[in-house]
Amino acid sequence: MLSINKHIIILAVEYMPSRREIDEEQKNLNRLRFLVDFTAAMLRQGDLTMPEMLQMIKAARKNVLSLFPDKGDTYDLIIKPRFERIIKERLEKN
Repeated sequence: MLSINKHIIILAVEYMPSRREIDEEQKNLNRLRFLVDFTAAMLRQGDLTMPEMLQMIKAARKNVLSLFPDKGDTYDLIIKPRFERIIKERLEKN
């Protein structure tokens, strides 16, 4: 049991990200937050046609994947439904 714990600790230390990697990840998360919030605001408040709104969502996905290439599924599960809800609410108002 002790040897297993020792190996876990060693692995954790070996894979610890550098300060630069942490800063880069934080910068990408801030960009992601801004991108999603900006897109949501434009969908809510912009005078956009349906094709323009769909194009904005497509562009947002492309930009998210440029920041986090392996997170397409996460985008589809979390961010895309948020945008779709905004469009649905907007259409219901009109």
